[in-house]
Amino acid sequence: MTQRTIVITGASDGIGAAAARTLAKGGDRVVVVGRSAEKTRALAKEINADYFVADFADLAQVRTLAAQLKSDYPRIDVLANNAGGIMGKRTLTVDGNEATFQINHLAPFLLTTLLLDTLAASNAKVINTSSAANGFGKLDLFDLTSEHSYSVNRAYGTGKLANILFTSELHRRFHERGITTAAFHPGVVRTNFAAESASPMRHAYKTILNRFMLTPDQGADTMLWLINGTAGTDWISGAYYAKRALAKANKQAYDAVLARELWDKSEELVKPA
Repeated sequence: MTQRTIVITGASDGIGAAAARTLAKGGDRVVVVGRSAEKTRALAKEINADYFVADFADLAQVRTLAAQLKSDYPRIDVLANNAGGIMGKRTLTVDGNEATFQINHLAPFLLTTLLLDTLAASNAKVINTSSAANGFGKLDLFDLTSEHSYSVNRAYGTGKLANILFTSELHRRFHERGITTAAFHPGVVRTNFAAESASPMRHAYKTILNRFMLTPDQGADTMLWLINGTAGTDWISGAYYAKRALAKANKQAYDAVLARELWDKSEELVKPA
């Protein structure tokens, strides 16, 4: 079997690191991307992978990352958009976007769209890490910076809802060019997730509840199933999954008009100043 090139963002920790280890052990060429230079470098050394460091709170770094990937890898078989997180109080990035929305949606949207030619030529899979938290998101195209309505959990849920809408619209626009895509919920995983946020969720990761959470390897299971499976046979391109099965999402996730409008709005928001 031909060795695949698999790019995983948010790979320095958690399910991204777990998936990277499994795929590298299976013989794939894994490229890990993370925000922490130290942790990303350590993982890359451990699994003998290439690595890049990029902070998704700065879209200039995302553009640089995309240019490096296009230059170094003429073929990318899988792009796993796994970077994301839940933040604290409402803050704006250097690009003027609400931080939660940019890190969870706009940055992976930009990375994917900058790589579209390479991905299409490779008949690639684009796998987007969403969350069941999409259920308490509410997407308002006229308030994407959450200026008029902000809560930590709603902002995170909206970012994860945007992941699903992006997945369905990516399928609609580029499936005929050979790209297949899916979004998934990994489960509640025992990681450093939410540690730096102001969300009440952060406390669960530091208490006895931690014992009942999934391990990173368990959380990576559906991601690996999507990466290793075949769209059209094992799973449906453009859909949202949990535990290797189709999952129910926020009702806004099925609004095709909203998905198209979000794509167009996202293009505007990621344009260089």
